[in-house]
Amino acid sequence: MSKKTLVEISVNDDVKLTAQFEDNATTRELISRMPFTINMDNLYSREMCHRYGHGGLPIDDAQDRGYQVGDISYWPPMGSLVFLYKQNGEIFEQQPVGHIDNDISFFSRLGSARVTFRLKN
Repeated sequence: MSKKTLVEISVNDDVKLTAQFEDNATTRELISRMPFTINMDNLYSREMCHRYGHGGLPIDDAQDRGYQVGDISYWPPMGSLVFLYKQNGEIFEQQPVGHIDNDISFFSRLGSARVTFRLKN
């Protein structure tokens, strides 16, 4: 079984979520930057997205795959870090980052959010 790292995610300095990050090149880079804060925008009525830009994060396992609600993924073509809060059955190229176990349906009501990532003690 692969090693998981617990990460606390704070949304608008209000809602606290816990994510389990995978162990891969993308997550190791994100973890090395923690704590950090990014702005995320609601896209396609299914995801919150922050665009680092193409090549913004390293990848080592990007491939076409489906997703589950709560997944955190990195989409290499636009360098997008995304929280997937609604299912539409799409399969797309992605590098798995982790999974949020909390209910994240509240993202559907947000246009954008300030999101902070830190290692969970």
